[in-house]
Order: sequence, then structure tokens, then C-alpha cells
Amino acid sequence: METKKRIMVVEDDMNIGSIVLDSLEIHDFEVTLFRNGDDAWHKFDKKKFDLVILDIMMPKKDGITLAREIKKIAPEMPIIFTSAKSQKDDKILGFKVGADDYLTKPFEVDELIARINVVLRRNNKSFSNVTKEYAIGKYKFNINSRVLSIGETQIKLTTKETGLLEQLCIQNGNVLTRDIALKAVWGTENYFTGRSMDVYITKIRKYLALDPNIEIQNVHGEGYRLIVTEPNA
Repeated sequence: METKKRIMVVEDDMNIGSIVLDSLEIHDFEVTLFRNGDDAWHKFDKKKFDLVILDIMMPKKDGITLAREIKKIAPEMPIIFTSAKSQKDDKILGFKVGADDYLTKPFEVDELIARINVVLRRNNKSFSNVTKEYAIGKYKFNINSRVLSIGETQIKLTTKETGLLEQLCIQNGNVLTRDIALKAVWGTENYFTGRSMDVYITKIRKYLALDPNIEIQNVHGEGYRLIVTEPNA
């Protein structure tokens, strides 16, 4: 039996939100509805959703801002924007932040469902057999196998270690903020998971110690930064 696709819908208009929710459930999707971007962000977990539908104009946190935050922790998450704003510049901005599609209100629910199916099919083809691998100094880091290797040495990482190191790699030398890391790997931002993350950072530093050109810096009050310097630079 095929698992239902799970969709996050973020829509502040109660009538539109209810119609979309009911229609998608009738078409056998599992739907979670949020009324504002802030609530959606606090409940977002990349492991719980297959696609996100965002209204652009929302209270507390607008759809563009929410999309940027989602893409930081889940770069491959498909996003469809819905908006009453039909200007070309608004659509371009939506695609620039990583949208897979943009639907102008008012829209027919049948059209939304058709676009959802197209985006889901496209993303399944794009990512189903992709091997994700990062080069970190002298190390190779394979996401799929959760293996960090250097020369003949291979280190099998836990799921959380893999997720945390992947987030550091995604930032590509920029600061990985604590809230983004906690949201991406643990799905929550509380004090106890924060302390747990510090322990995992210490472990990852030990794994990377065979290359002296690699450093995970503490950025006071913000988070961590993965730095790889060129030898003899």
C-alpha cells in the first residue's frame, strides 16, 4: 500500500485554507494546515512533509521569508506558492527563493492538485537515485551511506551526526545558526536539544581531526561555521 503524500499548507484566509484542506484530503493527501508563517515554521520538520504550499502575504512571517528558512534546512523540499499578487516581479522572486511552482489566486482546486502531482513526480525523479557527497578537505562525506572517509579510514556516522554535518556543509563556510541546526536535525529548538547538539559538534570535530586544515568554529551567540583552509595558504 502506497503511503499518503504529506503536505503542509500555510494559508491565513480561513475559507481558502479550509477548501484546500478538504479538497486535498479527498484526493488522498495527508494535510496539515497552518494559519500563519510563524506557527508553520515552529512546527516544520523536513521528515514529516513531502511538499509545502505557501501563501505569500501572511501575518507574523510572510511566505517568502518562510520559504527561505525552509530551504536552509531542507534544500530539496518542493514548494508551491499561492498568491493574489500576479505581477511578474513577484513570481520571479518566488522562483528565486526556490519555488517549484507559483499559482495566482483565485485558482481552481483541480489545477492546484494537478500542479502538486507534477511537482511531486518531478522531485521524485530528481532525487530518488542521487548520491549526495561532499568533499571536506581531505575527507569525503557520503550522505546516503552516512560514511565519512579519509584515505583508508571510514567512520560510520549516526543519523544525527550525518544531519548536523550535512547542515554545516550546506552553509558552505557561512554560519549555521543554532535554531536552523536544531530545527533541521532535531525538529525542535529547546534548551535540552541545544545542549545535545554541542555534544554532537564535539564528536564531529574529533572525526575531522585527521585533517588539520578543517575547523568547526564557535560563533558566539549565533552557532557554528565549518572552515576548510587550503594547505600552505
